[in-house]
Amino acid sequence: MPFKRYVEIGRVALVNYGKDYGRLVVIVDVIDQNRALVDAPDMVRCQMNFKRLSLTDIKIDIKRVPKKKTLIEAMNAADVKNKWENSSWGRKLIVQKRRASLNDFDRFKIMLAKIKKGGVIRQELSKLKKQTAS
Repeated sequence: MPFKRYVEIGRVALVNYGKDYGRLVVIVDVIDQNRALVDAPDMVRCQMNFKRLSLTDIKIDIKRVPKKKTLIEAMNAADVKNKWENSSWGRKLIVQKRRASLNDFDRFKIMLAKIKKGGVIRQELSKLKKQTAS
């Protein structure tokens, strides 16, 4: 199976390590085989090691080393934030953040809801088993 996500100018990546962990950035220039120049609307342009980046399927059409204003316009035109939030990877990270922010009582309520749901499923399954047996 060939690669589908290449390191290229305009590729959106997720930072997976460091002080910018969890932030979506755009590769604006490739410095060498280990580093890229990345930028995002809410951060200062900096170089980042490829090991700290996870490439996404999202790519925007920009020139090499664009101005901040041009980058923001291109990201808005490509609807990067909405695409990310609708992707399965983005939804999974949103759910993880939501679960991490729960307090003890919220986790308790979720546990009770799961127990109740399991009981309903078990009752329906037993009804179906009785119908098929008779």
